[in-house]
Order: sequence, then structure tokens, then C-alpha cells
Amino acid sequence: MSTLTKPDFHTVVAERHSVRAYDPTVKIPREEMEEMLKEASLAPSSSNLQPWRFLVIDKPELLEKLHPIANNQAHVLQASAVIAVLGDMKWYEKGEKIYTMSQEAGYMTEEVKQRFIYTAENIYAGMDKDVKESIVDIDAGLISMQLMLVARARGYDTVPMGGYDKEKFVEAFQVPSQYRSIMLIAIGKAATPARPTVRLPLEDIAFWNEMN
Repeated sequence: MSTLTKPDFHTVVAERHSVRAYDPTVKIPREEMEEMLKEASLAPSSSNLQPWRFLVIDKPELLEKLHPIANNQAHVLQASAVIAVLGDMKWYEKGEKIYTMSQEAGYMTEEVKQRFIYTAENIYAGMDKDVKESIVDIDAGLISMQLMLVARARGYDTVPMGGYDKEKFVEAFQVPSQYRSIMLIAIGKAATPARPTVRLPLEDIAFWNEMN
């Protein structure tokens, strides 16, 4: 783990910035990357069905392959890895496994388990495509933010990327058709500080009890 250990939550939130210049000599160990993904996967999801999937790209030759697909953004080549966040459009098929694990852990009764399985296999499965995409996109956004905070807590930096050719990415990396490409997240150690940013004042974004 890096020198930043167990910072308080306020520090993690305040110091998380989108970094676009990374130290290419820093490589995150596979074991630590797995730990970060496990911590990120504690994020909430609709009915706890966890539709997110990750393709972690850390081989230099594959980052070179990704570079033009990601509009030649320099941080793709500099980062320790680029994590492709994918949404499994058949995520509800994991319902029986997830709820059986919950029942065996004592978190739900057999009756509740069967009710949740029914919902997954009959209600989620029968939803319109646009509704499914909305659910998957929201849940993927939740875990992506959690992953970026987890990384910052460990002393690493990230930048989420939507500026890439999703069709070319799916084709180049042979992503099966059931997975929806949602975003890329570069992760590594900043070579230079992130550019300062500002936020709208609270009165511009928050309303109490009614919109005005």
C-alpha cells in the first residue's frame, strides 16, 4: 500500500481529482488492484444484483491498442491500468447465486430468497431494453465513483473517461455482446497535480421541499 494510509473520509473526498498525467514507472500490484475492486464492489445496486463487470487492462501492448480508441489521450499510456467498466445486460441471471449466498450467510430466509429470485428472473428479465440500460448505467456509475474513492484512499489517482469509441473498444477487445461498455477509468500515481476545479455554490444545485 502507498504512504497514504487510512485517511479520514473528508480528506479522501476533498483530494479526489481527475488526474490526466501519471507516473509511468508506478505499477499497481495485481493483489492490491483486486483488493480495490473488492472494496468498490461493496457499492449499492438495484436489488443487490451487481450488474457491473470489469475488464482491467494493464499490459503495455494492450494499452497501446486502446490509446487511439480513447482519442489518443496520453494518460491511457501512462497509467498503471485502465479499467473498463461494463454492464452485464443479463445481470439478473446471477440472482439465484447471489440470493442463495445471502440465504446461506443467514441474511435472508428461504422464503425471501425465492421471492427475490422470482423478481430477478421474471420482472427484471422482462423489462424493456431502455429500462435495463438505465438500471445498469446507474449501478455502474455508483461502483465507478466508489472505485475512484477507494483508489484515492490508497494514495492512487484516477480519471473517468467517456471520450472513447465504444464500438471500436468492444470490437478490439472482443467484449461479448451481453456487456454494455459504460466508461473507462485510468488509475495510477499522479505525475503532476490535478488542475484545480471549482464547484457551483450550493444555492445553485440544492432545493428544499420545492423547486424554485
